[in-house]
Amino acid sequence: MEIVFYKWGFLFLLCCALIFSVGCSVEGLHGNARVRGVNLGGWLVIEGWIKPSLFDDIPNGDMLDGTEVQLKSVTLNKYVSAENGGGATVAVDRDIPQSWETFRLWRVSESIFQFRTSGGQFLTCDGDGGTVTATAESASSNETFYLERNNDNRVHIKLKTGTYLQASKANQLTADYPGTPGWDDNAATFELIIVSNLLHGDYQLANGYGHDKAEEVLKKHRNSFITVADFNFLYRHGINTVRIPVGWWIAYDPKPPPPFIGGTLEALDNAFSWAQAFSIKCIIDLHAAPGSQNGMEHSASRDGTTGWPTSPDYISQTLNVIDFLASRYGKHPSLLGIELLNEPSGALVPLDILVSYYKRGYEIVRKYSSTTYVIFCQRIGNADPFELYQANIGEQNTVVDLHYYNLFDNFFVNMSSLDNIQYIYKSRQPQLQALNSANGPLVFIGEWVNEWDVTGGSQTDYQDFGRAQLEVYNAASFGWAYWTLKNDRKHWDFEWNVRNNYLQLQSGCSSFRQISNIVLLLGLACSYYILYYV
Repeated sequence: MEIVFYKWGFLFLLCCALIFSVGCSVEGLHGNARVRGVNLGGWLVIEGWIKPSLFDDIPNGDMLDGTEVQLKSVTLNKYVSAENGGGATVAVDRDIPQSWETFRLWRVSESIFQFRTSGGQFLTCDGDGGTVTATAESASSNETFYLERNNDNRVHIKLKTGTYLQASKANQLTADYPGTPGWDDNAATFELIIVSNLLHGDYQLANGYGHDKAEEVLKKHRNSFITVADFNFLYRHGINTVRIPVGWWIAYDPKPPPPFIGGTLEALDNAFSWAQAFSIKCIIDLHAAPGSQNGMEHSASRDGTTGWPTSPDYISQTLNVIDFLASRYGKHPSLLGIELLNEPSGALVPLDILVSYYKRGYEIVRKYSSTTYVIFCQRIGNADPFELYQANIGEQNTVVDLHYYNLFDNFFVNMSSLDNIQYIYKSRQPQLQALNSANGPLVFIGEWVNEWDVTGGSQTDYQDFGRAQLEVYNAASFGWAYWTLKNDRKHWDFEWNVRNNYLQLQSGCSSFRQISNIVLLLGLACSYYILYYV
């Protein structure tokens, strides 16, 4: 009797050891697995840097929504300036352009624009003979100007009536130029200086092409960029989850508010079907919220501003989008999680507003599913991920999403390949260990990439960097997801990295599974021997 007791006691301890040897599991994934994922970035939310050719055929493609421009009078040799950054008069009197002399375009068509000041007001003129000011808080007909542009980046600006603006001798911008100006030096001719043209998101693409052409471009892109063959590739390489960025307009498909183009809902339905066929789980990631939560192109910002946190209507609308997604997919067998908001700005989104939104979003998801993981993204910028652990947002199946890039910060600029690798071990790893040990949500590295600011890195350097990241991020209690599956920049492209042996997955998820299986088999063999031969 005593021997039997020891046998079964040993077997019990062995089983416990086996369970803990393969780590914590994520509910909904097969076996004792964590998320080993890839982001489907640039598909249902457009980011022009991922596939720049999407923007190639836009007329005046360097004058998209949000483009920053300056206007310089060729006769006065002075810049147009909104005094105090807006809210007052407009002068043509500055020798050196700075923020008051820089305007963000709102594009109406390829040759019709509105000009927004750094303070948020719009240039306005009430008609022929009037003086242009920067006092309008919103844009309509009086804030709309027609541009004529030649090949030398000289422009004429006129009202709908056909009257041209000119830089007067009194250094004002007035709508009273007589006749039609030529391109030689005259008071109605301005040099157009494009300061930046950085925003290439859904808003810029749709408004740049116009609805019909944009619909054609996006339909082709959505049908070809991600296909069932990609899910087959991911399955064959041990990926068990896809994180799918979507925009808020998906809730209004097939006819979302202008200028957004319908079709993303059908594509998301397809992704869920493909995922189910290959036993892959889906995380729906709300990448773009109404008004923009960070001012970046991937949040579909029109002009780089962040309006989401300052508008209760925007937040309420966002919660309605979460309700739509949770009600539609909450019971789908392929749904693993819903991420309530991607990369809210640390500088512009107050923590109390974000936490309040997260708590309400959590309750909405729970209306439709008791098991779906609700994911809260860390604020980007100077924000501590522990702030979300201290917020007590939800009780069950919650996850905090951190994005780890050795990029986008001057801190990484002069690092060598070895410095970058040591940073993974000396900084990322301790933070992950601390968060894993915290009493709260699971930890998810929802975005990371096998790229850095190192120039001339060899294949071996990239392999070592990827190996270090996989080793450290494999310890995240929820798992990780690579950014992104496809990208014109090859080191950001997961498929390219794997096919060309720059990212060696056997150092991460594949070896993890293999080791777990070996340990399990050895344990079962030992158990069998003990029970029947001892």
